[in-house]
Amino acid sequence: MFYWLLKYVVLGPLLRVLFRPDVRGLANVPGSGPVILACNHLSFSDSIFTPLMVGRRVTFVAKAEYFTGKGIKGRLMRQFFLSTGTIPVDRSGGRAAQAALDTLLRVLGEGGIAGIYPEGTRSPDGRLYRGKTGVARLALESGAKVIPVALLNTDEIQPTGTFIPKIKRVRMRFGHPLDFSRYADSHGDRFVERAITDEIMYEIMVLSGREYVDVYASKLKTSIEAPLKTQPSPLDAAKPEGR
Repeated sequence: MFYWLLKYVVLGPLLRVLFRPDVRGLANVPGSGPVILACNHLSFSDSIFTPLMVGRRVTFVAKAEYFTGKGIKGRLMRQFFLSTGTIPVDRSGGRAAQAALDTLLRVLGEGGIAGIYPEGTRSPDGRLYRGKTGVARLALESGAKVIPVALLNTDEIQPTGTFIPKIKRVRMRFGHPLDFSRYADSHGDRFVERAITDEIMYEIMVLSGREYVDVYASKLKTSIEAPLKTQPSPLDAAKPEGR
């Protein structure tokens, strides 16, 4: 109930006025039946604008840290995600990540819409990164079609690390549904899952016009953050050697 109040009464109308959405291809989203929205991930606000544009309810997963934040900001974020039915996921992988996929499978089994970011994390530099195969497993196990979705400028509206978004027209593109029923008997085949994922990422690349990088975004982030953690602080760097 609160989801629809947010979308059509409390928050949605205001966001539409402020951000004047430029959306194309929305008619590709069917009015009923299970479907997977596979989106590129540029900003925290992606999980706000995508459900706002789609007439039906969209269920996303989000990293568990969004549900455990401290202070007023943490409480607001937690309440927002809980009220919109977002599912927390432990991005360290393993059984926790599988539990989130199982929940999305239940959503699809009930004829709903599952939203997923195949990259697994926000792009560190605006480019499109290698997709993880969870989206392929969802498609194979559910039989649902996949609609590629490109968010074009949410990284400009709300860059990583910012809380208050800039008022700017949001632009999105919805592609044609992708049908992977030809692989129905190939569930569990990691080569098929990779091929499906790569096809989805290719369609997102075409829609978004973003450069594609065949590396996981999470690995790039780790490689960037590791040297920063090992660098001495300015005070330590100023100390003479041997002291």
